[in-house]
Amino acid sequence: MRIFVGIGANLGDAKVTVGKAIDALAQLPDTTLVAQSAMFGSAPIDSTGDDYVNAVAELASSLSATDILQHLQAIELAHGRERPYRNAPRTLDLDLLMYGMEEISTIDLQVPHPRMTERAFVLLPLLQLAADVSIPGKGLAQDYVAAVAEQRLQKLSP
Repeated sequence: MRIFVGIGANLGDAKVTVGKAIDALAQLPDTTLVAQSAMFGSAPIDSTGDDYVNAVAELASSLSATDILQHLQAIELAHGRERPYRNAPRTLDLDLLMYGMEEISTIDLQVPHPRMTERAFVLLPLLQLAADVSIPGKGLAQDYVAAVAEQRLQKLSP
């Protein structure tokens, strides 16, 4: 299954944390890290605090979407993730953006991620990995770039 995971952090040494998260994703069982985007800096949206460091990872896995979600949450917890309130600053945030071309809607999981087309820090790293990617139920990711063009995003690494 072709999977895309959004990665973000804005507490502590966020760049190091994002790198460690990518390493942890590469170690998931029955999963291969196919590619990772550059790291980008972005201002918080609907929140306050330091800028975020963001990236997207592409995985190939035979794990179910629920299993992937459980692993993502375990990686977040291992990096001190707390959820005191919505959009709180984060030591690490891992979002299952896409799970193949599946659309999943449960209490615990929404795939594709419901706000991915509204975030430059998701779309631009995603397009760096897959320029022609289509988002299930939404269409081409590229079609949403103009709508997020005014969101500040700075490339931090190649």
